[in-house]
Amino acid sequence: MDRTKQASDLIDADLDRILTSFHSQYVWHYGPVKEGLRDLYEKSKREQWNATTQLDWGIDVDPESEIIPAAMNPLQDYGPFKRCSAKEQAHVRHAMLAWQLSQFLHGEQGAMMTASQLVSCVPWIDAKYYASSQVMDEARHVEVFDRYLREKLEWEFPINENLRKLLDVILTDSRWDFKYLGMQILVEGLAMAAFGNLYQMADDPLIKELIYYVMRDESRHVAFGVLSLEGFYADMPENELRDREDFIIEASLLMRDRLIGDDIADVMGFDRGEVRQLILDSPVMQAFRQQLFARVVPNVNRLGLMTPRVRDAFAEMKILQFADSDPEEQDRALGIASD
Repeated sequence: MDRTKQASDLIDADLDRILTSFHSQYVWHYGPVKEGLRDLYEKSKREQWNATTQLDWGIDVDPESEIIPAAMNPLQDYGPFKRCSAKEQAHVRHAMLAWQLSQFLHGEQGAMMTASQLVSCVPWIDAKYYASSQVMDEARHVEVFDRYLREKLEWEFPINENLRKLLDVILTDSRWDFKYLGMQILVEGLAMAAFGNLYQMADDPLIKELIYYVMRDESRHVAFGVLSLEGFYADMPENELRDREDFIIEASLLMRDRLIGDDIADVMGFDRGEVRQLILDSPVMQAFRQQLFARVVPNVNRLGLMTPRVRDAFAEMKILQFADSDPEEQDRALGIASD
């Protein structure tokens, strides 16, 4: 077979197409409109980094070592896991880290595609500038997670079904503010919490450095969403506001319910139902699922979207306690706050 044809067939086999449609908007006013966006764009230019030269890819990584502390493994007291040999237990640790980083990888591709859409559909030139810089950021994030998975862990999982559903909704909705809400506020906000958790726990200097640089970018991306949407929902008609309420609630449930261990159960031949229930009941995982929303909830509140319906949903999810949290303080605690 012709080599060009072989390459083309391989590319086609890995493609997954969805139909998207939204209004692209020219902006003929080139001056600042939204306070803070131009400053954020300047910050994005100052903080660009080259993953090829600034990360030490020569660091050796043993994928089956205890990169994440054993105490954080929700299967630690699960009978079938305890009966595994030391080598098999190490394989489970390897799978768990590869699964988590694979979801980061897939989410970053979704963020890259969404940012590229924002360049066309946002209605201010400052937002177009910043969204353009975010496309580059997200491309770099896809690059680094892909490289770490291929070269260090040598294992990649497919995208989680719930994450895929949310990305499809964000990419296919025609309304520009839904793209902000879905990506900048929800997905990026959740990612920041997950990145912070991994950064604090991981025992591998390469993944810690990689996550540090990614978090610095993602913090700006969340701020981009908050600055752009602030005040937008103040006078929105009730029926349109209800669409946003529904989206926030459904997306939050999707993201909470994606951490249920089906793929890990399949790898080891464990019972899916048992693993799912164990992870749902695990105090460690319950705390982790709640902590994921430590940035989402205060930003939803700041945008004026903490309506009674959203408040009730967040209370039922046991995440309402974050309503008055300070994401900037969380950045300072992680050492990523900058001028």
